[in-house]
Amino acid sequence: MTTQVFIDGAVGTTGLEIRDRLDGRSEFALITLDEAHRKDPSARRDALNAADVVILCLPDDAAREAVALIDNDRTKVIDASTAHRTAPGWTYGFPEVVGRDAVAASSRVSNPGCYSTGFIALVAPLVRAGLIPADWPLSANAVSGYSGGGKAMIAEFEDGPAPTAWRTYALTLAHKHVPEMQVHCGLVHAPIFAPSVANLNRGMIVDVPLPLAVIPGKPSPQAIHDALAQAYAGSRIVKVIPNGDETLLTIEQVSGTDRIELYVFARSDGSQARLVAAFDNLGKGASGAAVQNLNILAGLDEAAGLNL
Repeated sequence: MTTQVFIDGAVGTTGLEIRDRLDGRSEFALITLDEAHRKDPSARRDALNAADVVILCLPDDAAREAVALIDNDRTKVIDASTAHRTAPGWTYGFPEVVGRDAVAASSRVSNPGCYSTGFIALVAPLVRAGLIPADWPLSANAVSGYSGGGKAMIAEFEDGPAPTAWRTYALTLAHKHVPEMQVHCGLVHAPIFAPSVANLNRGMIVDVPLPLAVIPGKPSPQAIHDALAQAYAGSRIVKVIPNGDETLLTIEQVSGTDRIELYVFARSDGSQARLVAAFDNLGKGASGAAVQNLNILAGLDEAAGLNL
């Protein structure tokens, strides 16, 4: 059976990537609106209610408005905005963390944020395993390709007179991904998050430092690695890499793919560790994750159409 899909916001970076990934896949039929009707409320309402699955690639307020326009109990929603990532009644669309069955049974799925994907992939299993206390004060450093910032940031780096090589931001410590990091890792305290952008189109590194020697229980690097490996055993998308080469880890590590690689680097005495997630901010960090969730909602192989 063909699944009818409407991408609301298909002209943005994430929406365009999703549309390209679905092009040529016979399992899906795209409902499209021409430019004259793309923002017309009546046309959008009709498209939203005609779809089996709607993928929202919109600003937060527009995403909430779109959900309110759906007046049937059949249409399922994948929201790529921040609007519903911690909202009651919504399933967080990270199947490897919340469970594939939970996503499959949901009619409202919130697609994770890019940075959040790396942080949660690294931290959530360790909190669940008791290796990191839920009240431990965590921090994370991260760097993304500029495509994650949308059209304005892409123009800044590609069309600006003298684009910078790297810049940090979110210096008010209120980045919009922090709430989902805290909630979906079960943390008592919000992590300190330091994101940055590099002068390359796509790619992402999320880095979580751990002072193992002073964490209660003093978990070993091997115990950390083993817990992550067990959490993602059998996954074709999340890979825990043993004995990673610290001299070769780059932001472009898995650029252009939909997988995420997790690493545990540590001092030789085991007193400190750095947990690192490498992935594509538009792959598992956005559009690839949306397609994975769409596959699950449609009853298909979750990895169908993904580049692994």
